[in-house]
Amino acid sequence: MATQLPNATADAASRVEATRSARVRVIRPLAALLVVVLVLGGCDLLGGDGSGTSGKEADGATLGAVGPPASPAAYRELLATVGTPVSTALAGIAEATSLTALSSRVARAEQVAGQAAERLGQTVPPADLDAEHADLVQAFKRLHGDLGGLRDAVEGRELCAAAAVMARLGRSDGLTAVRDAANALTDKGRAQGYVFGLLMPLAAKEQNRRLPNGRLVRPGSRTGRGQLTVDNGGNWDAVVTLAVDKRPAVSVYVRANAKHTVDGIRDGTYLVYYTTGTDWDPKARGFTRGCVFAQFDDSFEFMTTRTATRVQWDEWTITLQPVSGGTARTSDVDPDEFPAG
Repeated sequence: MATQLPNATADAASRVEATRSARVRVIRPLAALLVVVLVLGGCDLLGGDGSGTSGKEADGATLGAVGPPASPAAYRELLATVGTPVSTALAGIAEATSLTALSSRVARAEQVAGQAAERLGQTVPPADLDAEHADLVQAFKRLHGDLGGLRDAVEGRELCAAAAVMARLGRSDGLTAVRDAANALTDKGRAQGYVFGLLMPLAAKEQNRRLPNGRLVRPGSRTGRGQLTVDNGGNWDAVVTLAVDKRPAVSVYVRANAKHTVDGIRDGTYLVYYTTGTDWDPKARGFTRGCVFAQFDDSFEFMTTRTATRVQWDEWTITLQPVSGGTARTSDVDPDEFPAG
């Protein structure tokens, strides 16, 4: 509300209210939010070039390898050395803390699974393990394909966090097939020391966590008079952030088809960023699935002016869904450059 100063009259107060209403600035996006598919780069933190082995390369692993069967010692060494890189790569996915790292690590796991299928497929196993060995080769081929699908999902922003990838991976046919084939081979060959060592990731469950509407993810210093109203008429929850020089000042959670007004915004010029999606991870301060990162192209100025009889301040209203006649433009933002809420 506009504040009447000590010497203001009642008539002056009513004029302030009218002035205040006239100063409310309403802007809306021109078009619907667009999800831009980015091919994320970044360093391969686990070694290698981070690229996935292609399906064609993985399919080159044959089940009908020619030559004599591997010696018991050679076969034991093969089983020991094939499982370790896969275990390491799968564990690395769970430790990724950014979309760039997540994409790189899923690609690395895809590559390693393809290499495992190829190495096993080029080996003739001991005669009594033909069936179990063939099942293991096929299982790694399936895992390679599943990881390729997960990589695509990360690059397309369908999956946006390690927890979401691990939950999807835990339900994949390929991982189940590798687990079953490895257990069957180990059970049959244990007496000869044929143990396939593979540490499987813990099965995680997909979640749908949401904050209450209007929860301040970052309260910031709200000692001003400005107000920002967020109208989220879309189908996904959102977190809207006011930032100065890409440093977040205030962030608010607004549920789908809901509104909320943040008051106390201090004078200044801000950029407004927003992210939408499903399943808010409070620790990572981000959505784990279906994430979008964007900003309004124009800056937002909050200014308080005072006279002898009145105080005026700025109020802004933004909408996160397309409306006819909208005048605001938005642009996609690199997730690594998005100001964390």
